[in-house]
Amino acid sequence: MSKDIRIRKGLNINLVGAAEQTISKAVTSNVYALNLDDFHGITPKMLIKQGDEIKAGEPLFYNKNDEEMHFVSPVSGELVEIVRGARRRILTLKILADKEQDYMINKVPDLDTADGETIKSYLLQCGGWPFIKQRPYDVIADPSVTPKAIFVSAYGTAPLAADPDFILKDKEQEIRAAVMGLSKLTPGKIHVTIGKSSRSPFKDIKGIELHKISGPHPAGLVGTQINKIDPVNKGEMVWTLSPQDMVMLGELLLTGKFNAERVVALAGSVIKEPKYYKTKIGAEISTFLYASGVKEDRFRLINGDVLTGVKTNTEGHLGFYNNTVTAIPEGDDYEFFGWNKPVFNKISSTRALTFSWLQPKKKYDLDTNTNGEHRAFVVTGRYEEVFPLDIYPLQLLKACMVKDLDEMEQLGLYEVAPEDFSLTEFICISKQPHQQIIREGLDLLQKELG
Repeated sequence: MSKDIRIRKGLNINLVGAAEQTISKAVTSNVYALNLDDFHGITPKMLIKQGDEIKAGEPLFYNKNDEEMHFVSPVSGELVEIVRGARRRILTLKILADKEQDYMINKVPDLDTADGETIKSYLLQCGGWPFIKQRPYDVIADPSVTPKAIFVSAYGTAPLAADPDFILKDKEQEIRAAVMGLSKLTPGKIHVTIGKSSRSPFKDIKGIELHKISGPHPAGLVGTQINKIDPVNKGEMVWTLSPQDMVMLGELLLTGKFNAERVVALAGSVIKEPKYYKTKIGAEISTFLYASGVKEDRFRLINGDVLTGVKTNTEGHLGFYNNTVTAIPEGDDYEFFGWNKPVFNKISSTRALTFSWLQPKKKYDLDTNTNGEHRAFVVTGRYEEVFPLDIYPLQLLKACMVKDLDEMEQLGLYEVAPEDFSLTEFICISKQPHQQIIREGLDLLQKELG
């Protein structure tokens, strides 16, 4: 059954440098890394020591609060470094990869006869569980709680983001297996959202509730879709995962092998030949960055898209959940009296001195300059114009800032994630860190009430 959803509020940020739809194989990385910041709220307990040999798919550590939840190695090789921070907190694990990869093969459950507990236990033990996230709190899903539904967004609207239709091509078998497994973990539906004119393989998959969506960004964010399909109320939980992570779960359920392979979009105006690369989770970004070439020396490299990604450098590694790497010019030059001139080369949600609204399909070469400095919130009513959720964004942000738990609950913090506020942060004339404010609010709510 298919339902159409039309998103009217939002803002498309059309940037120069979209990845051409061709796939090249990235140079094999020597060292792979898992950044523990990717697993928000997880306290790791190591299962192996520095210097130990490990197979691809073999557990590296488990979650201190749930010993069954294993986090596995993307490759086989030697654990050469455990990078620690303050109070010996583990920050990063680095693995020197073998030339010939050796995989740990798990005994797969029978998808036709296995019950939900069997599937859950298998995914927890074999490293597939971290791909499943939950709302409220936007953290790795709590396996002890049954979700009312599962949501998958196979529609990309973020600037220069990887095209789900392209990266899912010829993956119907893995998707079908993932749907069979996930359907046993919830009494509710698996909601999948695709573009209105999509060529997605999800069109032919049974056992899902398919929705067709159209409209500007953030129509492709799963939080927008949850809000329009089945909002999260207090006491309820939903799970979310990306379509490419579904493919990895499907392969794990079919073959017993944790295959950390990813198709990544390398994009941005700084890249000479933006295109897709086949690589692995944790690979060195330089293994495909320089294959496409860069146009200038000073640029900002982002693990993810320009709105929600994390700043990295040429020595950085691909994030656990990322399928986009973006490179844009570094905005370290300032225009004298730039605030007082008509602007034709920047995007804005307002028509004051900015003329991007006259050319809605024009592509822009934006840099990282915020064109202003941090200051107190200015009430303009602009957030509501780009925020399609049935929530008051400014009031929720302020409730998080003053740590008012009752207000945070009543204003709908349960159903949002930091990424849902990436667009309001982009247009904020006060330059407030909206995503950080929401993240801190969610952490506080989980600590006090979770």
